Parts: sequence; C-alpha cells; structure tokens
Amino acid sequence: MKKTLKKLTASAVILGLLFSAVLGTADYFTPDSYTVVAGTSPTWGSGAFSLEDDSPTQISASAGAPYPKTYSAKLMLYKSIPLKTVTVSVVDNTSVVLCGMPFGIKMFTNGVVVVGLADVKTSVGTFNPASESGLKAGDIIVSINGKTVGSNLEVEKTVENCDGQPLNITVSRGGQKFSASVRPIKSESDGQYKIGLWVRDSTAGIGTLTFYDPSGNCFAGLGHGICDSDTGQLMPLLSGDIVPVTISGVTKGVNGTPGELRGYFTDDSSEGTLNANVAAGVYGTMKNPVQGQAVKIAMKQDVQSGPAKIYATISGNTPQYYDITIEKIDCRDGVDSKNLVIRVTDQKLLTQTGGIVQGMSGSPILQNGKLVGAVTHVFVSDPTRGYGIFAESMLTQSRTVAAQENKLAS
Repeated sequence: MKKTLKKLTASAVILGLLFSAVLGTADYFTPDSYTVVAGTSPTWGSGAFSLEDDSPTQISASAGAPYPKTYSAKLMLYKSIPLKTVTVSVVDNTSVVLCGMPFGIKMFTNGVVVVGLADVKTSVGTFNPASESGLKAGDIIVSINGKTVGSNLEVEKTVENCDGQPLNITVSRGGQKFSASVRPIKSESDGQYKIGLWVRDSTAGIGTLTFYDPSGNCFAGLGHGICDSDTGQLMPLLSGDIVPVTISGVTKGVNGTPGELRGYFTDDSSEGTLNANVAAGVYGTMKNPVQGQAVKIAMKQDVQSGPAKIYATISGNTPQYYDITIEKIDCRDGVDSKNLVIRVTDQKLLTQTGGIVQGMSGSPILQNGKLVGAVTHVFVSDPTRGYGIFAESMLTQSRTVAAQENKLAS
C-alpha cells in the first residue's frame, strides 16, 4: 500500500511538473498583446487558445477614434485554463489596397552615419584621431562645434578648415547623445587635416510596396528597415521620397549567394514622402490615392502553417501571384520582421529567380483571401526560403505613423 501511495505521489509530482512546463512554454510562445476586429472573440490553434473578457463587444474603434482602442483580457487554454492577462487592441477596419509593385527609395539621413574608421598616415606615424576619441562605426554625427551637419561634404570641409584645432563632435549612439573632442591631424598623402572616418549621408535602392491604407493616405513597404550596408544599423531618416521603378532583369539566387532584382528609376517624380524608417519597414504618405484590389488584413492569430501566395513583381511593374508554403509562425513579442518562415513552391518563380531575391522585400503574402504578411529576408544558404513579417504589425505601424503626421499637421 505504501509503495502504491509513493508511486501515485511521484506520478502526481511528475504530472504537475509536466503541466507547469506546458503552461510555461505556452506563455513564452504566445504574445502579450493581440489585435481583433470589433465584436469578435477569436479562437485559434485548432481552438486551443481564446480570449476571454466580460464585454469585449462593447469596445469599438470608430473611424474617427485614435487607432487602436484597447482592453485587458485573459488568454485561455482550451477555454478553461487561464495563461495570462493580455492587452487586446480593437479595430473596426482592416481593409487596405493590395500593392506588390516595385518602388525606388531615395533617402537622406538625419545626421551623418559613421560607416568605418581608417588610420591616417602622417610624417611622424599612423594614427586614428576618431578611434582614439571613442568614436565607432554606426555612430551618427549630429553636430560639430555646435553647428548641425547633414552631409558628408559638411563634415569634410569642417575638418579640413579646422587649422589643427580640436573639434567638439556631438554623436548619437543607440539613441543616446554624447560629445567627443577630436583633434584632426595632417595627412601625409594630400596635406589635408583628417580624423580617420568614413561617413555616409544618403542611400537609394529598390523595394516592394506592401499596401496602401486609404484611411490615412499612407503606404507601407519593405517589411524591414533600411540599414547601412557597412554597419547594419538602421539609417536615421531625415527626409526621403519614393519614385517609380521598372524591373529590367533578375540575378538568380543560388545557395550561398542571394539573387536580386535589377531595375531603374523610371523618372525622378516623387510618388510619396517617407515619414518613418523603422525595424518593421518604411512608411509614408502618398501624393495621390492608390487604386487597386481591397483586401482585409489577417491578425497574427489567424495565420496558419500551410499553402499561401506572394504577390510579387519580377518583371516590368506588374505583380503576379506565386505559390508558397508558410512553414513556421513566431508570435512572440519583440520579434521584428521575422515572424514567418516561408518556402517558395511555385516552379515558375523558382526557375526565374531561384526563389526569394533582394528587392522582393515587402511583397505581400496572402492566405485565404487575406493579407497575412510581407516578405522580408532570404535565407542565404537556401534562396527558396526566407522570412516574413505579420501584416498586422505593418498596419499598426502605418496607422501610428499616420496619426503622428496628422498631429504634426494640426
């Protein structure tokens, strides 16, 4: 009898530990915030998860109200086990205009980005004043001697005309500003004063528009931010425009070498203004409304593993549908631009591009007639596969940017 009790006690402890582990895992892999359409109480994961609140249908986001409205709810496992308290954002309109066409980006930085350090050879030795003063690649030069600088040329001329006097350089690093005193030295090669920095003040490239949101006359594209090619840091946006682009060819991707779309700016006329360059993509205001197919955006809990399509342009400026499979979904909070793992299954696209190529970032991902995400990255080791971002995240960011712009304009 005692042995039986001991076995039952041990089994109960083991089951308790397993149950705690299951709940802990569910808590870790489920986000702390959700977006739902007003009046709905969604379930997902084959009914395993649901949101429970006394009166969620009483919360509604009107067209004129700030996006979004929120309330607290319990995330339930099988409608009986509470996992945690979560924040629910409610929207009443998730319709956008599907894009999928390429666009050109012209962007100027807010400050000058340090992209590299280079030693300066002088008559008495080789030195690097910038490095010795604590400057690093990825830093953003905001001002020199109290004067704001916004271009490579301004930095170069200020250094060259310093007569060897120390420069007080204000730098932004990781959102924090500090000052560094840097004394330029005279280069042996050309007799000019230098501080040993490579800097960049602008960038240009090609991407794909994901959607246009008529409610705020805003566009969303890329699905990931524009980063400096040398430092990998987000480029701080000062100003920018999007311009028409025509795709003229494709460099096919192979294992170990990503492919890319080749194209040219059709003209320099601006179609829209960049207002934000963030981890979730680029966002801005269109000069004229975009006409096209209206689609609803699926919330992250509605996305499923399995067949889907991307709407991409690989020739000219007309997008087409291509078959893919969503292999993995990551709903964890804090995961930016890599929420989905997708694999291209469309033989036509595989033949022409090898799969996902650079320039396709922002191409819409659709499932069950809804916009669920956008392509963001290609796997270098396997161009048939890549990452995608939730469309819900892009919608939230787009409407946040629109609200900020409206506030500035008022």
